Amino acid sequence: MSHSPATPHLQVRHVNYRDARDADALVALLDLYARDPMGGGEPLPEDVKRRLPSDLAAQPGAFSVIAWARSDQGREEAVGLANSFLGFSTFKSRPLLNIHDMAVHPDHRGRGVGQALLAAVEQHARQLGCCKLTLEVLSGNAVAQASYQRFGFAQYQLDPAAGQALFMQKWLVP
Repeated sequence: MSHSPATPHLQVRHVNYRDARDADALVALLDLYARDPMGGGEPLPEDVKRRLPSDLAAQPGAFSVIAWARSDQGREEAVGLANSFLGFSTFKSRPLLNIHDMAVHPDHRGRGVGQALLAAVEQHARQLGCCKLTLEVLSGNAVAQASYQRFGFAQYQLDPAAGQALFMQKWLVP
């Protein structure tokens, strides 16, 4: 497998949910991810796109970063996004940071954007005194799994005899 060259002039910055440029980039990248087969293959509903930045701003533990790439012509483009939320490890009695969304623009995949996003999230987690980072990934997303493993993630288990943790969900319908 050949790798694309690194994305030039990459900078990862914390998202200001109340800044229009950041908010637009966040929504566009998350919508792009949602449309991808690994994100469900459906666009975000219009009401979600409209509310998302202000709803994230209202979440005390929300933390997002966007990777911005500057072209040789000097134009800056949002090429990657990580949304994460503060949680708590009862076994360590310390905070943890869960990476809820990881999205890299298809034109910039394989160029180090995901690793740069993960590094920025880890730096923030360390500043908060977190004991660990967590995330979920689809079992069929081998590319993302390899990226996470390269960064140091491993499947979660307490005792190999008990097996690995499974991610489960139950939708709450009003």
